[in-house]
Amino acid sequence: MCCLRQLLYPSEDDLHKLTRFLVERLTESTRPVKIAEVKDVNARGKTKEGGSNIGGTLDLNHQREKLEDPSLHNAVPEAEEIRFIGLSRQNPGKAKLPPFFYGELFDEEGKPGRDLFGNEETAATGDDKDVQKSISIKEKPSMVIIEKELRNEEKVLTEEVTAKTSELQHLEEELELLKAATEMAFGDQNSIDFCFEQLKEQVDAKRCNITELKSQWDAFRMPLEDKKRNLEESLYANIPDSQEKLQKLRELEHEKQLVLSEITKREEEHSKLSADLEKQPKLPSRTSYIERIKEITKSSQKQDADIKRILKETRELQLESNSIQDRLHRTYAVLDEVVCREAKRDPVVRKAYSLLTSLHDFFGQISEKILTTDRISREMTELEKKLAAMASRSLNVDKLQADLDAIVKENECLELRLAENP
Repeated sequence: MCCLRQLLYPSEDDLHKLTRFLVERLTESTRPVKIAEVKDVNARGKTKEGGSNIGGTLDLNHQREKLEDPSLHNAVPEAEEIRFIGLSRQNPGKAKLPPFFYGELFDEEGKPGRDLFGNEETAATGDDKDVQKSISIKEKPSMVIIEKELRNEEKVLTEEVTAKTSELQHLEEELELLKAATEMAFGDQNSIDFCFEQLKEQVDAKRCNITELKSQWDAFRMPLEDKKRNLEESLYANIPDSQEKLQKLRELEHEKQLVLSEITKREEEHSKLSADLEKQPKLPSRTSYIERIKEITKSSQKQDADIKRILKETRELQLESNSIQDRLHRTYAVLDEVVCREAKRDPVVRKAYSLLTSLHDFFGQISEKILTTDRISREMTELEKKLAAMASRSLNVDKLQADLDAIVKENECLELRLAENP
């Protein structure tokens, strides 16, 4: 587990070691190319021992053309420090360029030098040494570029590793959160309400921690701001234009602080109102209201159709009743006339006429009683509806009793006033 954590979160030393290892590997893989070139240069220098200085200079010019070849510059290994066999490196700040580097010929032909082993060399080997010096001088600018490229690559690799490490940490945090959410969702030990309360407690603790940190920061910030203000006043004390600008800047900062405090206050009010809104009972949705309105519309249409049908039937019954009453009145009038005419002659008919008259009176009384009964039944129905409406209301008996006691006391006071002022 420790090795895995070290692999996932490498330190800066490990990154430098890794970069150094890669550079050494690249150096080893490209080193034989340069060695071969240098050996070839040495061999060519030795073959020109018996020649003149002009031939050596031409050979050096040929070597310069080979060194200026872009393919050879591309074959240079990316390393911080490269050592070649048979070449001696010089300090770029102290080394002096030879005359042939500027296109001049050698004037010193017979000066002795020293080889790699410290032995004296003849004038015939001077060309070889000059070639080596020119190669080392040519290599120095490219080595600076290589070192810069290596530093840039090392910086890029470090940034990539840091980015990957931060991304991995973020993914691990998300994984932990998902695991916790899964345990909360599918765990049987803790209920949803318990988890919600636990999360709420954590949020409250974080909010308190933020408030405490804010207070600490304010306590640490105020002295620094005072010190900054004093330094600005002392700095711009002799410059009136700067003092005016500083005063305007402070006014703007003061307005900014007021706006920020107002925003904080509004945010607190918003959070409080949001909490109150969540505590309020949830109202039905708009679709439920729409469905309810549709149902009421359908029922009202059905009721309108029923009312129209009932009115039509009532009208028909009224017409039928009127026609029957008219027929009855006509029949009674004809019968009354016939019986009254015959009653003068026959006593039996006279008795039947009296019975008919009494029967007609009885039927009149019965119809009146039926109409009265119908009216009373309708009134009873209306009173029952009113009683049901009153029963559905919430009546507070204590309040009614208090109102009644207040009315009684007021009546007693009025009676006493009337008794005092007759």
